Amino acid sequence: QVQLVESGGGLVQAGGSLRLSCVASGRAFSSYTMGWFRQAPGKEREFVAAISSDGGGTSYADSVKGRFSISRDNAKNTVYLQMNSLKPEDTAVYYCARRNVLTQDYNYWGQGTQVTVSS
Repeated sequence: QVQLVESGGGLVQAGGSLRLSCVASGRAFSSYTMGWFRQAPGKEREFVAAISSDGGGTSYADSVKGRFSISRDNAKNTVYLQMNSLKPEDTAVYYCARRNVLTQDYNYWGQGTQVTVSS
C-alpha cells in the first residue's frame, strides 16, 4: 500500500517562503513521476509542478514558474516543493501525488497540507 504524507505547510506573509515535503512509503519510489497540486477554497484542484522519476525533468504551472522549485531525494523517498515569493493567491491545500506509469494518471494522493499566505 502506497502512502504519501505531506508536511511543511503553515502561515506566512506575502513575499515569504515555505518548503513542503512529501514522504512516500512503499517500494520503487524512484520509478515514478511525482507531482504537486493545490486546491483553494471554492476552486478546482490544479497542477503546480511535477518531477520525473530520476529528477532530470521538471514542469511547472505558469502561475508558479520562477517562484517554486520541485526536487526529489530518491534515497529518502521524498519530494519537495520550495515556494518563494509567496502571494496571497498561493493560499491553498497542497497535495503531492504519484503518477501511474501506464495510465499517466495521478492515482495516489496525500492528505494535503495547508498553506496560507497573508497580505
